[in-house]
Parts: sequence; C-alpha cells; structure tokens
Amino acid sequence: MIIPGFLLSLVMAILLCWHAVKTGRNSMWLWVILMLQPLGGLVYIALNIVPDIFGGTTARKLGQAARETLDPHREYREAKQACDDTPTVRNQSRLAGAAAHLGHYAEAEALWRAAAQGVHADDPVILLGLANSLLELSRPAEALAVLEKLGDDEIFGRTPAAAMSLGRAYEALDHVSDADRAYQWAAERLPGFEALARYAAFMARHGRRNEAREIVVELDKRMVKLRGQFRKEAQTWRDFAARALGGR
Repeated sequence: MIIPGFLLSLVMAILLCWHAVKTGRNSMWLWVILMLQPLGGLVYIALNIVPDIFGGTTARKLGQAARETLDPHREYREAKQACDDTPTVRNQSRLAGAAAHLGHYAEAEALWRAAAQGVHADDPVILLGLANSLLELSRPAEALAVLEKLGDDEIFGRTPAAAMSLGRAYEALDHVSDADRAYQWAAERLPGFEALARYAAFMARHGRRNEAREIVVELDKRMVKLRGQFRKEAQTWRDFAARALGGR
C-alpha cells in the first residue's frame, strides 16, 4: 500500500513538533513546521536535529547563524530575560553583547559599564566590549582610554581584536602611523575578513589605494572557497573594503 505524500508530510510534521516541544525549542518552530510543510520540517531538521547528531564547531555555527537569520532578536530576548531575573556580571555582559549585535550601542555601553565594577573593573572582555561600543558611538577618545587600560594586561589585553579596535580609535583621532601599526598587527593575526577589510579601508582613506586594491583582490580569492553563512559574512566585509575604494 502506497501512503500518500501529504500523509507522510503530516506524520513528519507531527513527529517534528513533538521533538520541538520535547527538547524545549522556541515555539516559533511549531508554526514553521506546520505552516510551511514540507519545507519547514526540512529546515527544522537541518538546523536543530543534524547539528545535535553530528556535533562539531562548523555545524553549531551554521545552526546558530541560521537561527539568527530566522529570529535575529532571539538572543537579545533571552539575554534580557536572564539579566532581569539575575543581574549578574555574566548576564549583563551577555545582554551587552546581544545589544551591540543589534546595533543598540548606547544600551550596550551602559551595560558594559555596569558590569565593569569591583573585581571585574579590569576584565579584558568587558573593557573591549565597552571600547567597541564607544567607537560605534563616535567617542574615540574615551575608547582609546579604555583600550590603553586594557593594554596593560600583557596576557589577555594585547590581542589582535584589541589591536583592531585600537587602530580604529587611533585613526579617528588622526594618529595615522599608530593606526597603521595596530591595523597591520591585527590583520596579520585575526582570522576572518574583518581585520583585513578594515585595514584595506584605512589604506584607501590614506592615499594607499593600490595596496588596498591588492587586499580586496585577495579577499575575492578567499571568498571562492566559502559557502553559505560564512560567505555572506565575508561578502559584507569585502564590500566594506571595496566601498572605501569607491567600488562595489
């Protein structure tokens, strides 16, 4: 006896809804599974079941990126609820990061400052988050002061990520040679496209257009090997560098 396709789809949807409820998934998934059959069920399997079965960093990152695409405010909502329930430094930091990810930099700054108290006043993660929020709020002098304090930590403070932020602060304050050294140091050490793209944009803004073009060409070569969400993020930074050169 051949079971009709629609019946198979319905059975699959019921089983996936049971799985979603059993594993405590966001209730949004019930709507996706039931209303978008069978595609919704396939999406649920790819983003929730496959990563659980196979594990691995790449699978988890892909699942997280896809969930952010479907529900970009989810992490912020959950972080805010956790912070409201228990306003610990850890929860404040989590909410600050989520707020910054959504572009709520003033809120992020306030949260980072609230977290940077007592024994956490010199925490390198908190200080870097605060400095980056200040940079996004166009307050580079304040950001530089925070980054210089962070630089006193020889183990955790002098990182490529901190150097990239330091380059941004120096450039905004017209300390061009200092910015160049910081950007270059970060670009040579940070994985991904952001540091290279920021360095290329810096070069383009300061009369080194040929060097900037070489970096954009290199980014184009690297992008060929990327797929999915990784390629999308890389494209964003590649275009950031190209715009500084007046291109696309």
